[in-house]
Formats: sequence, structure tokens, C-alpha cells
Amino acid sequence: MEVRIGIQNAAREIVLESSQAPDEVAAVVAAALEQGTVLELRDERGRLLVVPVPALAYVEIGVEERGRVGFGTL
Repeated sequence: MEVRIGIQNAAREIVLESSQAPDEVAAVVAAALEQGTVLELRDERGRLLVVPVPALAYVEIGVEERGRVGFGTL
């Protein structure tokens, strides 16, 4: 599942692939916002992303979608 994180005063967003369920990521984001400290997420490769909550602009939690192959119509 793709997670996009916007940072204040930054032109680019952070994009990571997470193996966690969308509800789990939402709970981690909500807890970080409530505590006001840092948002910590791990990507599929095990790398840890730490973002200070005051720097967050938005967090977009995507739905897992597999790429399509072929030229068929839906």
C-alpha cells in the first residue's frame, strides 16, 4: 500500500510502500498527531521513516492496488 506524506515548506512529498493495513497506518498517524511528537513508519524494506509532527502537511493513505497488464478493456 502506498503512503504519501506532505511536509510543510517542501516541494516534494515522501512516498513509501508499506506492508501494513490502511487501518494500522491511520492508527499510527492518529496516535502521533495526538501525542504531538513524531510519526514513525516502516516501509516494505524495513527502513524507518521519522517525521516530526509539527512539520506534517498531510498524510495520504492509499488503497493497495496491483498494476494491470495487457491491453484488454474493462
